[in-house]
Amino acid sequence: MAVRTMGVEEEFLLVDPDSGEPRAVGSTVLRRAAGELTGELQAQQVETATDPCRDLGDLLGEIRTRRGEAERAARAAGVEAVALGTPPVPADPHVSSDARYRAMVERFGRTGLEQLTCACHVHVAVDSADEAVGALDRIRPWLAVLLALSVNSPFWDGTDTGYAGFRTQVWGRWPSAGPTGPYGSAAAYRELTETLLGTDTLLDEGMFYFDARLSAHHPTLEVRVADVCREPVDAVLVAALTRALVETAAREWADGVPADAVRVEVLRLAAWRASRSGPDAELLHPHTWRPAPAADVVRALIDHVGPALRDAGDLDTVRELWQALAARRPGATHQRRAFEEGGDLRSVVQDALAARD
Repeated sequence: MAVRTMGVEEEFLLVDPDSGEPRAVGSTVLRRAAGELTGELQAQQVETATDPCRDLGDLLGEIRTRRGEAERAARAAGVEAVALGTPPVPADPHVSSDARYRAMVERFGRTGLEQLTCACHVHVAVDSADEAVGALDRIRPWLAVLLALSVNSPFWDGTDTGYAGFRTQVWGRWPSAGPTGPYGSAAAYRELTETLLGTDTLLDEGMFYFDARLSAHHPTLEVRVADVCREPVDAVLVAALTRALVETAAREWADGVPADAVRVEVLRLAAWRASRSGPDAELLHPHTWRPAPAADVVRALIDHVGPALRDAGDLDTVRELWQALAARRPGATHQRRAFEEGGDLRSVVQDALAARD
């Protein structure tokens, strides 16, 4: 049985190496890039993308290579590229010169102007739109757990927000963002997207900012819930679990196993709890929709996708990666610790820069 390919897109802040302040030099960084980098809505960030991979070791190598390319291009422009979900130091966002991005901010105002956030998106190969939608319907209960594993954005506008993953709160201001209900078929998915575009609210299909969606450019299902991870190995953990979730869901769809009918309102609460505390408190358990220790919920996810992980040869690695993350803690913990020890927000950025491997 063929193992599905997966790829990872990561967004990075461009910051002054001394002050930690975001710098609007994205176009300059792109000109300095030796590899493939792309711009984003704000000129203070860039995005990387790996090639499709089947092996987790290969994916880790790809992530490190792409991060290295972004770091070298940033340094050539006099800044640093850093994996932070939101800027700890107060920022004055500058919209990129791209006409589409300008139109987005003109239409959505402050919501678009303030979207200086960095995420990690995972693409998983699918065989057809029908399989992709069948998988979309069945991965919904577990997406908040992926968010909890990645939280790396506790600071916003110079203050501690009280959230481990505040990026999710900022991102949720887009009218098309967040969890979705079950579709039932590829035809129903297409009908919904056509309805959304017909409202003349969104500029285009690229603004379907669902937690998970069919890619408009690749034969993949794209999961978009995670913060950019502090550590490359944590991005690999999120990607491995995402691929296993898609594989498990596709098998259930093929076998006629009904999708969980959990309401969007419940999924929004699950995402809120994951954003608030990450793996440091209780999450909503998809088996009961009651609070449970985060470690128990993560283990339940690993058990849920265990057969798919085993078939891909990933089960032992995923368990090891989760144990390492549980011991080390995600980026949000490190950011707060750096602030406490350094006494200012520049220390948060400096700590993130020092952590790069």
